[in-house]
Amino acid sequence: MQEAVIVSVARTPIGKAYRGAFNATAGAELAAPILKEVLKRAAVQPEEVEELTFGCGYPEGATGGNVARHTAFRAGLPATSAASMVARFCASGLEAIASAARRIVADDVPVCVAGGLESISLVQPNANRIHMRNAWIEKNKPGVYATMIETADLVAARYGVGREAQDIFAVESQKRTAAAQAAGRFDDEIIPMTVSKNILDDSGAVVGEQETTLAKDEGNRPSTTLEGLAKLKPVREGQFVTAGNASQLSDGAALCVLMSGAEAQKRNLSPLGAFRGYATAGCEPEEMGIGPVFAVPRLLERFGLTIADIDLWELNEAFASQAIYCRDRLGLPAEKLNVNGGAISIGHPFGMSGARMVGHALLEGRRRKAKWAVVTMCVAGGMGCAGLLEIF
Repeated sequence: MQEAVIVSVARTPIGKAYRGAFNATAGAELAAPILKEVLKRAAVQPEEVEELTFGCGYPEGATGGNVARHTAFRAGLPATSAASMVARFCASGLEAIASAARRIVADDVPVCVAGGLESISLVQPNANRIHMRNAWIEKNKPGVYATMIETADLVAARYGVGREAQDIFAVESQKRTAAAQAAGRFDDEIIPMTVSKNILDDSGAVVGEQETTLAKDEGNRPSTTLEGLAKLKPVREGQFVTAGNASQLSDGAALCVLMSGAEAQKRNLSPLGAFRGYATAGCEPEEMGIGPVFAVPRLLERFGLTIADIDLWELNEAFASQAIYCRDRLGLPAEKLNVNGGAISIGHPFGMSGARMVGHALLEGRRRKAKWAVVTMCVAGGMGCAGLLEIF
């Protein structure tokens, strides 16, 4: 049977939204250098790419108008390379990779590029919300319109995930990321980027520009302590979520090159691994953070695997409350979960995160001589997604 393998991965460093390095870098400019690099790493010529599939949580404005097609042109690919966008909010990058894998398996596409990107800095403040709400849905399923912070607080209250437990989880995420950075465990995936950054005054107004080079993720805080997090006020009075135990709004892009196993063999390439399967599941929208609890068992059952069979878990840390609940409900071992930290410390560009996690799981899995990895995410609107990787 045809299999879809991943032969190269690369990503930008992750920039802090609004005041970070990429606050003036639109989608195609953000992703084009990464596209060039993954093709170079895979020894694939631009004209050999049949399809590009990108994910984006908010594909409009600076990341709109089929930014995958725009990126292809910006990176020097010919008009013969087709491109498409997919959007499943936080799981968009993972969805794009799953889509590319299906094209390879079902349609015999020789070479695909897939991944995701997000420019929260440029898009979220200007997002088009005209006619976004539906009166029937607002009456019958109002949780669809709940903010992510509201859903995270609800999960914490409903399932007894206390503030201290959330802060402890967040500190551990920061420690793991700091240790991984110090050991160079992100270096193989990150491509340094030189861009023009907007300088903002205290009011947020642009007062100048500055050329800057970003070579590592800029949002993590190695000096974070439990005592420091305990002093932070919750975003919603009397609730749980703070700036310290939630994922950071961020900008970035991550891509990978996929092809059939036969194609990789013909090219004498050694794949990083294979994308074996993908499962999705729905849950009540007001507790969207628990989606992985339903997607992961579905994925494992279909492939005859158990929790114990999985060597590495990448669970998106949208919020500490939902990550803890998913960890404990699924029974994920802490020593195999987000071993180099997660979105609380690294950052969470919505459309990028799933693709970043796939790339990191493959590289870290190889370092650890692991066989199986699962990437799983909660999704706005009440969903969970989970992808299965076999590491070579």
